[in-house]
Amino acid sequence: MKVKRIVANIHTQEIVAAKSFYQDVLGLDLLMDHGWIATYGSSEEMSIQISFASQGGSQTLVPDLSIEVDNVDEAYERVKSAGFPVEYGPAYEPWGVRRFYVRDPFGKLINILSHAASR
Repeated sequence: MKVKRIVANIHTQEIVAAKSFYQDVLGLDLLMDHGWIATYGSSEEMSIQISFASQGGSQTLVPDLSIEVDNVDEAYERVKSAGFPVEYGPAYEPWGVRRFYVRDPFGKLINILSHAASR
């Protein structure tokens, strides 16, 4: 399993407020907007991203970090084997990812995901 990117997630009900700083001032592109989450970053360099969300999707909590991996099922088995508490999933989501939530050693909620292949 290989980590492909890590994205910070900022919990807020004022998602549109991010635009004036992250897009207008810093020049980041709006990469994704589902209403409850907006992700800004570089369309040229996918490792540069930050998300602002009112919920985590599927009525879950907003995770502190999202970590994209190349094999979410392998990541899930590693997490379970290591004894870390899984709080959601694994689940296929309507926006095209397979993911699960886990608490890290510091109590942070981590969203581990892969872009889902066609089912």
